[in-house]
Amino acid sequence: MRIAIIAVEGSLLSSITGLADLFWMTNQALRTPPEGAATGLPDGAGPLFQTRIVSSDGLPLRDPQGRLIPVDAAFQEIGRCDAALATGMALGPDRLPPSSPSIQAAAEWLRAVHQRGALVGAACAGTFVAGEAGLLDGRRCTTTWWLHHAFRQRFPKARPVWGTAVEEQDRIVTTGGPLSWVDLALHVIRRLAGPKVAKLAADISVADSQPLPQLVYAPRGFVNATDPLLLRAEQIIRHARPSLSAEGLAEALGLSGRTLHRRLKELTHESPKAFITRVRIETACVLLETPGASVKQIALACGYAEESAFRRAFAQLTGMTPADYRRWSSARAGGPRSAAP
Repeated sequence: MRIAIIAVEGSLLSSITGLADLFWMTNQALRTPPEGAATGLPDGAGPLFQTRIVSSDGLPLRDPQGRLIPVDAAFQEIGRCDAALATGMALGPDRLPPSSPSIQAAAEWLRAVHQRGALVGAACAGTFVAGEAGLLDGRRCTTTWWLHHAFRQRFPKARPVWGTAVEEQDRIVTTGGPLSWVDLALHVIRRLAGPKVAKLAADISVADSQPLPQLVYAPRGFVNATDPLLLRAEQIIRHARPSLSAEGLAEALGLSGRTLHRRLKELTHESPKAFITRVRIETACVLLETPGASVKQIALACGYAEESAFRRAFAQLTGMTPADYRRWSSARAGGPRSAAP
């Protein structure tokens, strides 16, 4: 399977070589699987993945630190590929991904290979390359959480989903975070070679095959900070009426249910019910980071009459149970660890 890794002006060397290395390590593990591994290559088979680093002119580039990025071929020399991947890049003086001629060339090529049937992937600021290609128009996608607002402004036709780690629609995969090239590689391996090979790749790289949502890393309320309506709605749910329904939220905001639904879809691509759930769970994350309260007490404080409903909603948004989140957040904050048995 042929994997093209795109190098453009400002590309991060670590993400490009990291992608190439992870595919290479997967090949090595398939050739000589660890004891107990459920998959491997037949004897005499060639490597499953073949990676090539490509640029608009086929010439090496410098990364933001001045190190040389090796390039194997120009876009027009690459021929057919099964997947084409755009990775992270340095931000410009405005703290946004640039829009340079090399990025425009990469966007045009990415659009062409997608039309020819290739799987397209983009990690972190590389999602802006996919956006420039028009590939995200009308499609669900994600980007690094702190680029979310800028992404929405630059690509108003895209449908970025707040706080998720990986999104795929119509053979276009997007991931968020400077190190999310790992998530991208594992997702591409799963799509092209199946879940057993993806699990092997995750195991040998000591990575989670199912990454945590970005929502758990972002500041609480970050996505709501850019619009007065979102801020008002958040304050009502968080502090005044956490158990209110979508109809109750519309009434509290002085809007019709239809108008609230339309405004939230425009601002966050969420329904009123999904918005309320997200704010409740973000509030729960804050409370779980504070010692003392039980899960049942936190569920009630966040508007859930039934603890089981709270646990389901929490797991769906964070990928963890409330107890697991409390342990995870404590460890991240340098809290006490469980003693070894």
